[in-house]
Amino acid sequence: MKISIITTVFNNRGFIEDAIKSVLSQTYSDKELIIIDGGSTDGTLEVIDRYRDNINKLVSGPDKGMYDALNKGIQLAAGDIIGFLHSDDIFYDEKVIEKIADVFKKNEVDSVYADLVYVYKDNTAKVLRYWKAGKFDRNLLRQGWMPPHSTFFVKKKIYDEYGGFNTSYKISGDYDLILRFLGKHKISNAYLPEVTVKMRTGGKSNRSLGNILQKSLEDYKVIKYNKISFPLYTLIVKNLSKLPQFFHKQ
Repeated sequence: MKISIITTVFNNRGFIEDAIKSVLSQTYSDKELIIIDGGSTDGTLEVIDRYRDNINKLVSGPDKGMYDALNKGIQLAAGDIIGFLHSDDIFYDEKVIEKIADVFKKNEVDSVYADLVYVYKDNTAKVLRYWKAGKFDRNLLRQGWMPPHSTFFVKKKIYDEYGGFNTSYKISGDYDLILRFLGKHKISNAYLPEVTVKMRTGGKSNRSLGNILQKSLEDYKVIKYNKISFPLYTLIVKNLSKLPQFFHKQ
């Protein structure tokens, strides 16, 4: 069972090496690393080049945003399963992909997801928020539930059948994809109740007040498009559900 890990990056010289080393250190052997660079000019490509012999596929050039870049990676993927590791992020430990593969094999499902922690940019050992996904129930979609996208591994055949990310969204394309896959198409899933990814704070969705407002507007469109009843209620509950993440202890 080959697992493809797709990393997208644009001008992130400071952290791309951590992401690459995190993938290469994984104990699971049947994996590939695909890097989609948006045409970096800050030295990112020079860092990537140090690991060129261990990167299966590298594409560098202008794109139409993160979701366009992710779609490029999906098209290039040769794996049976696709996962994402953004350039700011690292896997929790070296056995993450091995554990994910075991869950796929034991449960024979289309997708597997897990928990995530937000960590400080310059100290990945210090946890700011803990996103505990919990077991899936379709009724939870009305409560704004979604698993952390960086922990969401999906079989390639699902992308082939139902498509990738909607590039009309700039921030909420992952939410749309999850609602389509788990809600509309009802793909099978399994939950790994462990942290698999450390995500550095300062992501695009919460970088500024403007981005927060844009994300809320896009989330509302996603909820309506995917025919979740009472979309305003779902949006409000979705945002409020993040508050316990600041108090949950791992």
